[in-house]
Amino acid sequence: MPISETARINTLRIIAMFVTALLLLNFAPARAAPNHVQTSLLAEGPVEPGGTVTLALLMQPEKGWHGYWSNPGDAGYGLTLDWTLPQGATTGAMQFPVPQTLVIQGLMNHVYEHDYAVLVPFRVPVGAVRGSTLPISVKAQWLACTDAICVPERAELQGTVTIGSGAKDARFEGWRAALPAPLDRAGSFALTDKALRIALPFPGSAPLDTPHLFLSTEGLANYGAPQRFFRDGDTLIVEVPLAASPTPAQKVEGVLAMGKDAGGIAFTAAPGAVSTSGEEVGGTATFSVATLGLALLGAFLGGLILNIMPCVFPILSLKALALARGNSHNARSEGLAYTGGVVLACLLLGGVMLALRAGGEQVGWAFQLQEPGVVAVLLLLAVAITANLLGVYELPGLSVERGAGNSGAFGTGLLAAFVATPCTGPFMAAAMGAALVLPIWAALGVFAALGLGLALPFLLLGFIPALRRLLPKPGAWMERFRRWMALPMGLTALALGWLAWRVGGAEFVAAMVALASALVVLLAFTGKGQRRGRAVMAWTLPATLLLGAAAFAATPRLATAPVADSGGLLAAKPFSEAALAEARKAGKPVFAYFTADWCLSCKVNEGTSIERESTKAAFEKAGVVVLVGDWTRRDPAITKFLTAQGVAGVPLYLWYPANGVEPRQLPQVLTPDLLAELPSN
Repeated sequence: MPISETARINTLRIIAMFVTALLLLNFAPARAAPNHVQTSLLAEGPVEPGGTVTLALLMQPEKGWHGYWSNPGDAGYGLTLDWTLPQGATTGAMQFPVPQTLVIQGLMNHVYEHDYAVLVPFRVPVGAVRGSTLPISVKAQWLACTDAICVPERAELQGTVTIGSGAKDARFEGWRAALPAPLDRAGSFALTDKALRIALPFPGSAPLDTPHLFLSTEGLANYGAPQRFFRDGDTLIVEVPLAASPTPAQKVEGVLAMGKDAGGIAFTAAPGAVSTSGEEVGGTATFSVATLGLALLGAFLGGLILNIMPCVFPILSLKALALARGNSHNARSEGLAYTGGVVLACLLLGGVMLALRAGGEQVGWAFQLQEPGVVAVLLLLAVAITANLLGVYELPGLSVERGAGNSGAFGTGLLAAFVATPCTGPFMAAAMGAALVLPIWAALGVFAALGLGLALPFLLLGFIPALRRLLPKPGAWMERFRRWMALPMGLTALALGWLAWRVGGAEFVAAMVALASALVVLLAFTGKGQRRGRAVMAWTLPATLLLGAAAFAATPRLATAPVADSGGLLAAKPFSEAALAEARKAGKPVFAYFTADWCLSCKVNEGTSIERESTKAAFEKAGVVVLVGDWTRRDPAITKFLTAQGVAGVPLYLWYPANGVEPRQLPQVLTPDLLAELPSN
């Protein structure tokens, strides 16, 4: 009689688990062969008496080997720990990062095929003495496997925890960001004759690319069976076929992985009603022509608005005046060259962002502004352009006297796009968020649309003579206008100097001031040589590149930790998933906003709408908890949260009403009274 597929899988599962158990029982402590998963015990840093510090079991599989999640799936064996601790010290539950799926011979495995860290909270005794160290040790056992063989492994690890204060291990932030974010509200689940159905609160705008549900509740579902996902407004419904003989459960726990490198959400579900409606999604099913169309339109309009940024407007104005002065015989070709430079810059920035995300990095739009070296180069660029506008030297691409030629227009387009794209403004947030979940070709189309919107004004001037005739007639005023354009560009340089202080500290700024001063002196000699008709570019260009290289590669070594804010007028607390969950659990309304020091629209909103006495009074009266996510420097946890909200950059403003009501995403341009009116709505 033929054996059914389900029976075959169950038989293989039983055999695999039986063999694993025998191997573990017969495992000899003194094994000569080295482990295939190297393991280290680390502490995040010093801790005060009675406090809690995070420990990490760093697991590093050899190439081709993997370790297992807490619930290994159809086969395998998870990590077990046997601690030896000082008297009065305790450890909490293990915290695992979001796992991967691996199907071998029809068996579903929940694994890690890369380095990963299992985090464990460690509470020290209240009576611990400052300045002392506490010894800790742990006997760890796990299963290391390839696609063909499995080997049980163990290690006895020792470590110490220092009592007191001091620096933290920066790696823990990345490991913590790899953990699934906890849902602040429980979901519900229901059982049918054949399937487990789980309803989870999940924003309808949040991206969902190739999701998978990992259940830590064992014995309930068929791990290897296809899963189905349905969106019903702000609820995500997951349908998982039941195991052959499901084990009854009073609650269901697990992790929803949202797709490649998109992180995951840890959830708990209780018995309850689960809707039978909703639109099926999953994989690339969320992609549609309508989604792409809206993303393209949003990116185009957002790029158009970027032209009024203080760092772009002078460049655009001077390019327009060059045409007005009579340099219009090559207007069309220069317009196309300028557009090509802008679009190429946007494609490069977007492509690098997508490549970094595909490699596991938690980055979003304007990621380049989170790096001190890039800020340093931009500061030198702003200083150089300001000096040009003041007449210190001549840069053909920004000259109002003569056309720049196609190559100059192309380079100017590259420059304009690079300095204009730090912020997401109106229309851009949804577009950039959609680009993260669209197919690669469609995402690159969104970035190209952004560049086209940014380049459109100069492109129209190049192709429509009537628009050029609307420009003021040439005259002496043009040189005065050029000098005035140095003001917004100079303010941009000052803002970048302030940003350099925020992202790198005093020593970093001092180094940048020195390099900027050297650049001004260099450009002054360049201008002097130009006015005398000398060929100066042979030595000016190498010297400028040398200063730029020093700014990009050398000065970041002086950067220190970002400058911390006091919380402002609203006494905002730093954002974290745990802080948000705690405030919502207490039934308090929450205003969470995400900002960066390099984001102009963020700072405008903070000055006009957030840091206001009327907002403070309304929030204090309603007991609003204010959380601020500072994205000035790269923060994987904030990047992951932004992605989960369907956006790729800042600003982002979220209002969570009291008592667990669904959050509301506020506009990116805030009006002065909008926040003050929220508690009463």
